Amino acid sequence: MTSMGRGSNTAIGTACAVVGASLFGMLGPLARFGAEAGVDGVAFTAWRAAMGILFLLVLVAVRRGFRSSMASIRALSPRGRASLLLAGVMGLTLNASIFTAFGLIPIALALMLFYTYPAGVVVVDVAMGHERITRSRLAALGLSSLGVVLVLLGGADAGAGFVVNPLGIVLGFTAAASQVVFVTISRHGYRSVPADAATIANIGVSLVGATLIALVVGQGAGLARPFQSFDPWPILVLAGVVAAGLSSLLFLTAIRLLGGTRTGILMLLEPVVGAILAGLVLGEGLAPLQLVGGGLVLLGAFVLQVRSDPDHEPVVEAGASPVA
Repeated sequence: MTSMGRGSNTAIGTACAVVGASLFGMLGPLARFGAEAGVDGVAFTAWRAAMGILFLLVLVAVRRGFRSSMASIRALSPRGRASLLLAGVMGLTLNASIFTAFGLIPIALALMLFYTYPAGVVVVDVAMGHERITRSRLAALGLSSLGVVLVLLGGADAGAGFVVNPLGIVLGFTAAASQVVFVTISRHGYRSVPADAATIANIGVSLVGATLIALVVGQGAGLARPFQSFDPWPILVLAGVVAAGLSSLLFLTAIRLLGGTRTGILMLLEPVVGAILAGLVLGEGLAPLQLVGGGLVLLGAFVLQVRSDPDHEPVVEAGASPVA
């Protein structure tokens, strides 16, 4: 691939990661509003997935129809299909864990636990030989991680009304571990499948799994709530279309264009956005320390891009169009 092509992929991938991270950052407050409207935890996960799938199905139908997408999935090797299924299971585990954690512990704390995952992605990528550790990459990760800590610590007082539930802590780390596996698999496991089709498959597993789990754990009332009242619908549509369908598509595209490590660092913008929104709409507090932390996250992303190694840019495989 030419340097111009690599540069274009980097720019597109960076934009996808930044926008996707910002949209994902909306989910903490949306989950709280969903709970207030009677749809919480796993039930919220199921409805968010349903709205996301509807959006993506319309997108696929308008852009190229379903035949080519289904053909790309059928053409996968058994290993590729297993990777796609495992990615979907990890998405289910991640979403069910983090949305439940949002109701048990402060949003800032849940996000801080979840965003231990970039370090896990770095370790896995290096161990598998996908990327190498460089000074600039370590510096970027260090700056961004410090920024996240400052942002979240800056809002720690806002969660003083919460009793920190140990289950919430465990679920935060469970979500992080699930994300590490998802990123690792998504980078190479099923690249011949267009990103929108792969996202539909991933979210589809979340829809089926979360619906079954909600029924088992007694959240059937949450599943039924949108049929009984209009109140949850604006929240569910926004969470599903914008913060599930579109954001997940952008995230997967970024992974394919940038690789797991760079995408993980850029996605550190999510907890910055999440903490700020929690302060603005939920009154969970904003502080100068948060502004300093947000600046460090952006600086880390800048260092990462300026000092990137063009010889190790991820490339799009022939026949795979991540934005198709």
